[in-house]
Amino acid sequence: MLIKNARIVGRDEDFIGVVRIENGVLTDVARGTTSALEAEDWDGDYLLPGLVELHTDNLEKHLAPRPGVLWNVEAAFVIHDAQVAAAGITTVFDALAIGSRVDVGLRGRETQRKAAAALEHLSSQGLLRADHYLHLRCEVATSDVLEAFDELSDHPHLHLASVMDHTPGQRQWQDPAKWRQYQERNGKWTDEKMATALVELAEQQERFAHSHRRAIIERCNQLNVPVASHDDTLIEHVAEAADDGIAISEFPTTLEAARAAHERGLATVMGAPNVVRGGSHSGNVSALDLAKHSLLDILSSDYVPSSLMMATFELTRAAGWSLAKAVASVSITPAKAANLHDRGAIDVGLRADIVRISLAGAMPVPRATYSAGRRIA
Repeated sequence: MLIKNARIVGRDEDFIGVVRIENGVLTDVARGTTSALEAEDWDGDYLLPGLVELHTDNLEKHLAPRPGVLWNVEAAFVIHDAQVAAAGITTVFDALAIGSRVDVGLRGRETQRKAAAALEHLSSQGLLRADHYLHLRCEVATSDVLEAFDELSDHPHLHLASVMDHTPGQRQWQDPAKWRQYQERNGKWTDEKMATALVELAEQQERFAHSHRRAIIERCNQLNVPVASHDDTLIEHVAEAADDGIAISEFPTTLEAARAAHERGLATVMGAPNVVRGGSHSGNVSALDLAKHSLLDILSSDYVPSSLMMATFELTRAAGWSLAKAVASVSITPAKAANLHDRGAIDVGLRADIVRISLAGAMPVPRATYSAGRRIA
């Protein structure tokens, strides 16, 4: 495949140039144009590296499209896969939350097992468009998180884990009222139910959180699986993560925590919907504020796959970033954080994961997505 008249977004700048792909690999990247008749003319459209998504809950939306409704797992995976590919995402870490809690998110060991099995089966059959990996989100303040982790620890696609504690009153849910509001999206809670839940969750945190966190990190070290911390709020949270050898801080909730993460060498991950909406739905620090303070390293689409590309271009307008810097936050930087060194940039020798982008006004529109040179959307 030979592409000409593409606005190539490189590591440091964008320029009009030519790209050649052979056997799924980028074999030539050059400025200027070509008269070769076989070249496909991109008419000045952007050519970006395929996006690398470290944390998306999008699969859960397809697994449970309505409260109380569990969809066919493989069907959910296929449509999730198509959606991320259409959004320009070529490498995706499917976040699977483990650790059972009543009335708190989509949990349940049977659903977790089925989702992991579907990922393995569909990938082995070549039925998925994007390159999929498994990200185990470990709710450490639960009784069964270790058993759930051990059931999935030999999964061939396991490549990332995160340790998280969503107990109300700290981290993401410093304000229990915000936590209640989030839980009530599927029906109102009584004050009695709220009070009971707060007591029970605090007891579980006291009993399980510390020991399970340590055990998960030790297991990941043995498996050589990178670990991320989650919702760091205090400087102490970041210090604990750094001392544990963690290199990624997912969704720090305060400017102080993000600054501490940078000082300790942790890469910060923030939600692309936070950038697009101009703020956090939980009332935490704005991703744009972190970007303006040079404390944002990686963007994640979190719960809206299309937000990743939208936020990339929004960073150039709202935070004054160059397009090359913004694109790095959704490509080469997350790829390196996940120890994937064969992708993430428009460089000779790397995988030909590329996306064609047109602009509709200020909005980026993915027109074609290629994974290892093969068109997938």
